Amino acid sequence: MTSRRATDSGPWYREPWPWLIMLGPAVVIVAGVATAYLAVISNDGLVADDYYKQGLAINQRSERHQRAAELGLEAELILGGDRDRIRVLLRAKEGTPLPATLTLRITHPTRPGFDQSVSMRSEGGGVYGAKLLPIHGRWHLVLEDEQQEWLLAGDWESDKQPALRLLPSARALPPKEKISVDKER
Repeated sequence: MTSRRATDSGPWYREPWPWLIMLGPAVVIVAGVATAYLAVISNDGLVADDYYKQGLAINQRSERHQRAAELGLEAELILGGDRDRIRVLLRAKEGTPLPATLTLRITHPTRPGFDQSVSMRSEGGGVYGAKLLPIHGRWHLVLEDEQQEWLLAGDWESDKQPALRLLPSARALPPKEKISVDKER
């Protein structure tokens, strides 16, 4: 008498349980490969290659902010057209000569491929104009003269604010004052 087992139903690969057990590790492997692929091809836009040099330049930028404050500079920026034209109204203390050209750097906080540097020509009366690639969303702007003696900077949410007013930065260093000490004996 030969008895057959009632539980023997055929080869293992026809059973659902081994496949369900292997499904978890297979999903993890596919997700790991996809993550590694994205990590290799994506740009780390927030990491600067020259972070040390940028750190050393902080004092120089503070001096340029201070110079803008001394000159009484302030600017108002307005987008025009289809957000592809920009005008700047630059004001300064009386007697301060305004430059013939300005440089406007427009940088995106996380996507450096959209950054722009625009040279702006004087149209007279402190008004400067230029064409640029259309901008939408949040941007960091730096306005400076050609000699890079001063700068004005600020953040602009161009979709929410029709204009941006740039004032000398609050981060500017206060003027150096001499401290006198009275010695009493």
